[in-house]
Amino acid sequence: MPDNTEVGADAGTPRVKRPQRNQIEFRACCWNDLLPEGHQARIVWDYVESLDLSPLYERIKAVERWAGQSAIDPRILFALWLYATLRGIGSARELDRRCDLQRGEVPFQWVCGGVSVNYHTLADFRTAHVELLDQTLTTSVAVLMQEGLVTLDRVAQDGMKVRASAGAASFRRRPTLEEHLVQAQEQISMLRAELDADPGAANRRQQAARERAAWERAERLQRALDQLPEIEAKKKSSEKEKARVSTTDPEARVMKMADGGFRPAYNVQLGTDTAAQVITGVDVSNSGGDYGKMPPMVEQHEERYGETPEAMLVDGGFAKKDDITRVSPPEGKTTVYAPVRKAKKDEVDPHTPRYADSAAVAEWRTRMATDRAKEIYKERAATAECVNAIARNRGLQQFRVRGSPKVRAVILWYVLAHNLMRAVALRAEQAIEMK
Repeated sequence: MPDNTEVGADAGTPRVKRPQRNQIEFRACCWNDLLPEGHQARIVWDYVESLDLSPLYERIKAVERWAGQSAIDPRILFALWLYATLRGIGSARELDRRCDLQRGEVPFQWVCGGVSVNYHTLADFRTAHVELLDQTLTTSVAVLMQEGLVTLDRVAQDGMKVRASAGAASFRRRPTLEEHLVQAQEQISMLRAELDADPGAANRRQQAARERAAWERAERLQRALDQLPEIEAKKKSSEKEKARVSTTDPEARVMKMADGGFRPAYNVQLGTDTAAQVITGVDVSNSGGDYGKMPPMVEQHEERYGETPEAMLVDGGFAKKDDITRVSPPEGKTTVYAPVRKAKKDEVDPHTPRYADSAAVAEWRTRMATDRAKEIYKERAATAECVNAIARNRGLQQFRVRGSPKVRAVILWYVLAHNLMRAVALRAEQAIEMK
């Protein structure tokens, strides 16, 4: 690049200090100096430090005064996945890259604090502690209820279909599954015989890995065969032979998605407090519809917090008469707000109670005709759709894990991350109001 800095015939080239960005240098600094106060990573770490993670520490075998390599602090792994979820990162390899001291980012490096992690440990930790994540959800929401930030006056429930980690081509019928299972078992026997015949071979590690992969494939095929009776039971006698299950993720089901297409997916059910927009209940199903999903959500709130929502706001897919009767007084304690389906005949008013209606259903029909009920029902879309959109924006487009237990773990990370940021916002609003 030409240097046009000369100012005169007798003047020399000005001497200036230029940036040397390709120069390697060592700097002495403290991790805390690299991250500003109030940063999202600091918020996550403060939250994780307040949690009771004693079950995770009890599993650590490395203890003082005994030999063994020290384990990574579970709080680091917990905070990394919570912060990664907020940043829309769902890959263990990508999270590992962000934590790298050379190629990573400061917030992730700050959480690690000089402790090295690897993608395998991160991937295992993400899905290995479903019960702890579920208990953390219960405890965190209970704390917000004690602070008066969550009331459970009105809870909006909605289903969100998320693509599974399986392709449409992985679905097979019973004869094909049985044939592939036999082939997998034969492969396991062959590999085991090779390993036993030459146990000192240089490639025994590769052979053991091949045998392990064959075992995992055989297990998936067996789980697929175990899932077939459930699918066959839902089909007509003439169509039972057409029942198919995925060999990649046997628990996934082909569902109609929001864009009208059909793909393997899971149905994620979220219950959200309408006033605080805090998620209070979560469930994962492989059923494509929402029928029958409201009573379990109401009962889940009873189990978690010792009380049921005063009102449930659901769309027409949940409006099953038996379910309304089950959760509404006198059998239950929850008032249902759901749209009434239009009658087949134009002259019939759908809001008029019918002879076969229970008292709860008749009251629901009458209630939904009032202006107050219509105004209350508007909160459902403003709450459920907003929460779903936030999860989508954080990367909840497709699961990278397989099986409902692991899928549930991933969903709980999204729920905890969402509730953490809502708690921060709600407490800030409360502090302003108290001034």
